[in-house]
Amino acid sequence: MAGSDVATFQAEVEPGRFLTMQEDGTGVAVLDPWLEPFKDSLRRRFGLFKNWVNKINETSGGYEQFTRGYEYFGLNYSNANLAFLQIYQPDNWDASAHPMKKDNFGVFHLTLPAKSDGTTAIAHGSKIKIAMFIPPHNERIDRLPAWSKYVTQDLSVSPCYDSIFWNPPTKYLFKNKPPKKPESLRVYEAHVGIATTEGRVGTYMEFTKNLLPRISRLGYNTIQLMAVMEHAYYASFGYQVTSFFAASSRYGPPEHLQELIDTAHGLGITVLLDVVHSHACKNVLDGLNMFDGTDHCYFHEGGKGRHDLWDSRLFNYGAYEPLRFLMSNLRYWMETFQFDGFRFDGVTSMMYIHHGMGVGFSGNYNEYFNYGVDEEGVVYLMLANDMLHNLYPNVITIAEGTYKWP
Repeated sequence: MAGSDVATFQAEVEPGRFLTMQEDGTGVAVLDPWLEPFKDSLRRRFGLFKNWVNKINETSGGYEQFTRGYEYFGLNYSNANLAFLQIYQPDNWDASAHPMKKDNFGVFHLTLPAKSDGTTAIAHGSKIKIAMFIPPHNERIDRLPAWSKYVTQDLSVSPCYDSIFWNPPTKYLFKNKPPKKPESLRVYEAHVGIATTEGRVGTYMEFTKNLLPRISRLGYNTIQLMAVMEHAYYASFGYQVTSFFAASSRYGPPEHLQELIDTAHGLGITVLLDVVHSHACKNVLDGLNMFDGTDHCYFHEGGKGRHDLWDSRLFNYGAYEPLRFLMSNLRYWMETFQFDGFRFDGVTSMMYIHHGMGVGFSGNYNEYFNYGVDEEGVVYLMLANDMLHNLYPNVITIAEGTYKWP
């Protein structure tokens, strides 16, 4: 594309100082002339980003609709007193009781009307799972719904988690508005489970009562909450996520996390979620791995879909449905729990094919523009960041990685 054909915009880089930049991804080279030799790479990445934006606009009504996947997929209750299910398995795990239909887009769905007395077909707190019969031998596999919003573990029965239909009769109502976006962040990194003086797992309610006032008194204006997304292995510190839409039940029900965030807002504290989109736990029975019987439903197949150091699965950021899943996940945490932003964990792994393993970053720009870059991962981060800042102008997004970046 010729330079004269590219649109430009004015960017205020300092108070009262504006620079003219091209809208093709190369504008950053105006700020940093050392990036001039890499304008082709910047332009290509921006082109990939724009292609995805255009595709999302054309096929899903833009970010606004594309990122509301959690309202369609999984188990949802409508105002018409119906349960719209992507996947469902009733009591006694009778795999043939409620078969689903597949639409033209390959989505299995089922609508269950209310009972004769007006109550929902599925009671609040019911255990649910999906049964699939896969080719070539019609083998039956059981899975938890990928979009489960609440999962629990009963070690007296099994170490595997159960998916729970969470539809309490009384919903939590937020009382406080989010505080004004801080001009500078003073971050208190916290893990609800270990925030006690005792040798046990703490709760959301205990954190709200005991820790929030202390954090406020100490002068912090931001909390980064770790290990919130449900993870079967507690010792992973929350970095082996099994259910991406479920707030960890080991600390209490979802309403207690909502109250924690609401109370923090009342104290003028911004709350960030330590979000893990860099990889996923390889659990099969209560995770996303081998969800449809293949290794590439949400992830890359083969070696590209596995992290050798973390022993986990890697998302296919270049595929439509994994993008919808991850971007809807961000929207869900913002809407349902009113988080103020995210600290994206492990972006080094997302941005490089080598995941940062065995590579020493010196700061030389060639290290960021070579064959080792995973442009699908880079573009996903561009899309996620662009979506969040478009829908939530005051959102805070932070990237965490083990590298030097220009």
